[in-house]
Amino acid sequence: MKLQQNQIWQKGNEYYRIVQLARLEVQYKTMTDPLSGHGPHQQVTKKEFCRLLKGAVLLEAPHSPKP
Repeated sequence: MKLQQNQIWQKGNEYYRIVQLARLEVQYKTMTDPLSGHGPHQQVTKKEFCRLLKGAVLLEAPHSPKP
Protein backbone atom coordinates (compact mmCIF):
# COMPACT_ATOMS: atom_id res chain seq x y z
CA MET A 1 0.00 0.00 0.00
CA LYS A 2 1.52 3.31 -1.11
CA LEU A 3 0.13 6.24 0.83
CA GLN A 4 0.18 9.69 -0.74
CA GLN A 5 -1.12 13.07 0.29
CA ASN A 6 -4.69 13.91 -0.88
CA GLN A 7 -5.64 10.28 -1.50
CA ILE A 8 -9.28 9.48 -0.74
CA TRP A 9 -10.13 6.05 0.66
CA GLN A 10 -13.65 4.65 1.03
CA LYS A 11 -14.64 2.18 3.71
CA GLY A 12 -18.35 1.51 3.96
CA ASN A 13 -20.10 4.87 3.84
CA GLU A 14 -17.13 6.82 5.24
CA TYR A 15 -14.35 8.50 3.29
CA TYR A 16 -10.85 9.26 4.54
CA ARG A 17 -8.68 11.91 2.86
CA ILE A 18 -4.99 12.12 3.72
CA VAL A 19 -4.34 15.76 4.59
CA GLN A 20 -0.69 15.53 5.61
CA LEU A 21 1.66 12.60 5.41
CA ALA A 22 4.82 12.49 7.52
CA ARG A 23 7.38 9.79 8.19
CA LEU A 24 5.62 8.32 11.23
CA GLU A 25 2.21 10.00 11.34
CA VAL A 26 -0.80 10.72 9.17
CA GLN A 27 -3.25 13.58 9.47
CA TYR A 28 -6.52 12.73 7.80
CA LYS A 29 -10.07 13.96 7.48
CA THR A 30 -13.14 11.76 7.96
CA MET A 31 -16.06 12.62 5.66
CA THR A 32 -19.45 11.22 4.74
CA ASP A 33 -19.43 13.03 1.38
CA PRO A 34 -16.07 13.35 -0.42
CA LEU A 35 -17.31 16.20 -2.62
CA SER A 36 -18.27 18.48 0.28
CA GLY A 37 -14.95 18.05 2.09
CA HIS A 38 -16.52 18.66 5.50
CA GLY A 39 -15.35 16.57 8.43
CA PRO A 40 -13.13 16.47 11.48
CA HIS A 41 -9.34 16.22 11.28
CA GLN A 42 -7.60 13.33 13.03
CA GLN A 43 -3.95 12.52 13.67
CA VAL A 44 -2.64 8.97 14.12
CA THR A 45 0.50 6.94 13.47
CA LYS A 46 0.98 5.38 10.06
CA LYS A 47 0.52 1.94 11.58
CA GLU A 48 -2.87 2.89 13.09
CA PHE A 49 -3.96 4.50 9.80
CA CYS A 50 -3.08 1.39 7.81
CA ARG A 51 -5.12 -0.70 10.26
CA LEU A 52 -8.01 1.75 9.81
CA LEU A 53 -7.82 1.35 6.03
CA LYS A 54 -7.96 -2.45 6.13
CA GLY A 55 -10.69 -3.39 3.65
CA ALA A 56 -10.94 0.15 2.26
CA VAL A 57 -10.88 1.03 -1.44
CA LEU A 58 -8.73 3.78 -2.94
CA LEU A 59 -10.81 6.13 -5.07
CA GLU A 60 -9.19 7.30 -8.28
CA ALA A 61 -8.34 10.97 -8.54
CA PRO A 62 -10.12 12.89 -11.30
CA HIS A 63 -7.92 13.32 -14.33
CA SER A 64 -7.06 16.92 -15.15
CA PRO A 65 -6.91 17.83 -18.84
CA LYS A 66 -3.44 18.54 -20.18
CA PRO A 67 -2.94 21.92 -21.89
